[in-house]
Parts: sequence; C-alpha cells; structure tokens
Amino acid sequence: MRALVLAGLLLTVAAPVADAAPRACDRVRVPGAAHQVAACLDDLTTTGTVASGHTVQADWAGLTSAGLPVPPGVPGIQIDGYFPDSSTSNTNNGWNHDAQFVLRLPDRWNGGLVVSGAPGVRRQYANDRAIGDQAVADGYAFASTDKGNTGAEFYTDGVRPGDALAEWNSRVTQLAVAAKLAVAQRYGRLPSRTIAAGLSNGGYLVRWQLENRPWLYDGGVDWEGTLWRADGPNLLTFLPPVLRAYPAYVAGSAAAHQAILDAGFAPGSEFLWDYHYRVYWELTQRIYREEVDPAFDGADADYDYAARPAVARVVSRISLTGRIGKPLITLHGTLDTLLPISRDSDVYDRMITAAGRAGLHRYYRIEGGNHVDGLVDVYPQALRPMAPCFRTAFTAMVAWLNGVRPPGSATIAPSAGGCPLS
Repeated sequence: MRALVLAGLLLTVAAPVADAAPRACDRVRVPGAAHQVAACLDDLTTTGTVASGHTVQADWAGLTSAGLPVPPGVPGIQIDGYFPDSSTSNTNNGWNHDAQFVLRLPDRWNGGLVVSGAPGVRRQYANDRAIGDQAVADGYAFASTDKGNTGAEFYTDGVRPGDALAEWNSRVTQLAVAAKLAVAQRYGRLPSRTIAAGLSNGGYLVRWQLENRPWLYDGGVDWEGTLWRADGPNLLTFLPPVLRAYPAYVAGSAAAHQAILDAGFAPGSEFLWDYHYRVYWELTQRIYREEVDPAFDGADADYDYAARPAVARVVSRISLTGRIGKPLITLHGTLDTLLPISRDSDVYDRMITAAGRAGLHRYYRIEGGNHVDGLVDVYPQALRPMAPCFRTAFTAMVAWLNGVRPPGSATIAPSAGGCPLS
C-alpha cells in the first residue's frame, strides 16, 4: 500500500499547473473522484461559504460555541465531490451519494495541507467551523470527508459487522492521497507538510492514521478522539451501566449516582447528565452496538460487552494500539460527558507510553471542557470551550514540526488569556 501511495505522488508532480494566480478553478482534478464541482470563491471561511451556499450549517451545528471567532475572508478554490461508493446516506449537494469530500485551496498557500474526517456520524462540512476556518486562514489547503457513510443508520452500510467503521479509516487515507495530488496540481508541488486533525470520531481517525499510515502525515492533532479497544474500555463498556443507573439516580439513589461515577464520568459533571441521557447516551450506545453486534436483541441498558466475546473480534478490526508513527497532540476535556476522559484519552496516553512512543505524544487535559462546545453557551460559568485549545494545540504542532518541542503533557487550568498549553 505504501509503495503504491508514494508512486502515485511521484507521478503527479510530472505535470504541475501554474502557481496560485490565476486560480484556474476547472483545471484541478481530484484523482479518483467519480464526480467533482469546483468554484472560485471570494471567501473559503464559513462567513463566505454560508452566504454562497458552499457549506451546510446543519453539518456543524452544536459543535462550537457562538463566540468562536471567524477569521477574515480567504479567497480561493473549493472543490466538492465524491469518490465511487455504493451507499447513499449523504444528501448534501443533492447527490444522495456517500464518500463525499470538500477540498479548499486558498490563493495564499503556506505549503501545507490539513486532512480531517467528520466527527460523530456527520457529513463532510462538519469541521468547517471548528477546524477548517482557521486552517484556510493560516494558508493551509483543507480537505474533509464524510467517512463513507453518515447519519444515525450508518451501520446499514457494509456487509459484515464493523465494515462501516472500517470504511472510515480507508476513506481518510483515500482523501489524504487524493488531496496531496490535487494540491500538487494547483500549486505546482506537493505539500511540504500534512497534518491530520479531527474531533471525536474525527480524533479517532487521526489516531488510526498516525498508527497505520504515518508516512502520509507529518503530525496530528486529536481533539477527544473515540477510543476503540477490543478488550475495552470502549463506549460499549461504559455506556450500558450509565443507561441502567440514570433513572434510579434521578429518583435519588446514591448507589446509582456512584455507579455512574464508577463507569468513568467525572464528579462535577452531574449538571450535564440529563442532557446527555436524553440526547447522546442511548442513541450512541444503540447505533454503535448495531454496527458491531447486530445480533443482540435486548435492551441497550442490558448490554454486556464482556459476555459477547465474538464482538471483540469485530472491534479488533478498528482497534487502536498506541503505536503512533508521527507526533501527536491530544486534547480532552475533564468534563467530557460522552467519552469520559478516564475511559478514553487517559487510557490512550498510557497505551502510547506502553508502546514506547511517549516521545511522540503530548497530552493536554483541559479542565472544564466538555465533549463539544455547543453547551458552553448554556453553561458559560461551568464549561470552557475546547476550540481555542485546539487552535493553540495546532500552533504548537506546527512549531513542533519546525523543531520547537511543545510543553510537556499537563492538565490545563482555565485562563483568561485563552488556552496556553503550559
């Protein structure tokens, strides 16, 4: 696989297209795309793409706080398209076709490329506010994929249990290769550095790519990536106990309260439990259980992952190992009430150390951060937005690649000055 990827990259630079001006929108082709549409835009940030119809706000709704700044206008080329695929859950652009992607190529290019996959089961524009705006404002080309299937019934894609999740990883690899080649066409040379970046499931994709396809990237920033381990913990081990305990907790049971804490959820996060019970916990448990264990026919609150050993073999297909091959910065909020920090990034940090890769990792525990920033506007005194920390971490990753090592791993207290990682 690696040899084929590198051979493809070398073949591309044989026929470069002219540099940034003129834009030549229709001259850039995304290799492997079954369909694409290119547009020259005055602004590639969400301020411009909302007005021009080149993003879908529903894709990124609720992921960031209302106060997250939008950078000034960034002119350039946007290419929307899709790769060959047989599933049809993504209705963006009226295509009813999965494996959709977006590629943004700013006129003022800094030589870099940021590659991302959508968080949750969202679509290709989901990272536009949280990651894409700052990336293009800093001069990076930016590429994002819907991961090959979307929505609350993503598990209907594929033939075998686990196929839909496994496709997520292959679609990010596919986009990374294709985006490098398209960048070379646009600017006349391959990107000098490629950074993987993602939130939640997108953070999982960063981890998997740096473990399994490290030659495609120079580094990555993982914002609360989902942890999949065949022997646990994973969301199928900590969500069922919470679903069982929560009704009794609401009725006043101290034992049920302790059971939720024992499942990994942080003391002090109780004010978030009702929202997550109603919106996230049951839905998340159900759809991922449908993906890896469709034969189970009981109540989700009764699910016992340890009692179903065959499922571990399915999860092993998409499991993480900690054997990262390029520098990685991980961020995780201490009040994450979907993927609790003690069952996710704390564990992944130990996995990286056990794999002998601690020198490639920085782990910042963000005090007061939740899984996504949408509730910051509801609880401004209790929650801290994660997006400013991501932007600081991204800057730290760039400095690391330039030879300036970031501060050591730490728990980051709230600061009036943004989110300094020290």
